[in-house]
Amino acid sequence: MKHGMSKLLKYEFRKTQASKLILLGLTAVAQLVFLGGLFFRRENAMVTGALVLSFLGVGGILFIGLQSVLTLHRDMNTKQSYMLFMTPNSCYRILGAKVLENGLSILLVGVFFFALGLLDITLLLSSYGELSQLWTFLTDLLHQLNEDIQLNAQNFAAMMFGLIGSWFATVMMAYLADVVSSALLGGRKYNGLLSFALFLALSILLGFLQNLLPGMSPERIILYFMLRAITSIAFSVLIYFISAKIMERYLSV
Repeated sequence: MKHGMSKLLKYEFRKTQASKLILLGLTAVAQLVFLGGLFFRRENAMVTGALVLSFLGVGGILFIGLQSVLTLHRDMNTKQSYMLFMTPNSCYRILGAKVLENGLSILLVGVFFFALGLLDITLLLSSYGELSQLWTFLTDLLHQLNEDIQLNAQNFAAMMFGLIGSWFATVMMAYLADVVSSALLGGRKYNGLLSFALFLALSILLGFLQNLLPGMSPERIILYFMLRAITSIAFSVLIYFISAKIMERYLSV
C-alpha cells in the first residue's frame, strides 16, 4: 500500500513539475535582476526585480492550487486520464496523492518565497542604511489594516501559515465541488451553477467556523493565525474524506 501511494505521489509530482521548473526559472531571473540592481545601485532594476518576485510568490502559490484543481477535473473527465481509476488503487489513495502533492507544493513554495523575501529585505536594508525607514513604512501600512499586528518574522510567518492554510482549504473545497460536478451532476442542467453554489456554501461555512475562534490581540497574534490554519486544515481533511467517498462510489471501476 505504501509503495502504491509513493508511486501515485511521484506521478502527481511529474504532472506539475514542468510548471514548477518554469516558476523556478522565472524566479531565478527576477532574483538576478534584483541583486544586479542592488549591487550596481540601479534602483529601476532593483524595484522591477522586487515587484516581479512578489508577483511570482503570490501568483505561484495561487497557480499551484488552481493547477491541481484543473488536473483533478481532467482526470475525471477525459478518457485517457480516467484510466487512472482503473488501476488497483482506491480513490482514497488516488485523491490522497493529489492532496499531498498540492499541500506539499503550496507549503514548500510558500516557505521558499518567505525565506527569499527575508533574505532580500535583509540585503536591501544592510546595503542602504538610509532605507531602514522602509521597515517603519511597512509597519505603518500593516497597522492601517490592523493596529494589533506587529511586523516581525514570527508574526509574519504565522500570517503566512494562516494564509497558506486558508488557500489549501479553498483548493479542497474546489476539489469537492468538482467531484460533485463530475461524479453526481455530470451532464445535468445547471451543473456548473450548482457546483459553484456548493463551493460558496463551503466557503461560508469555513468562514463561520473561523469566526468562532478567539479574536486577535497583540499578545495572541501567532495563536490567532495558527488556530485559523489548523481549522482550515481540519476542514480540508473532512472534505477529503467526503470527496474520496463520492469518488469511490461513483468513479471507481
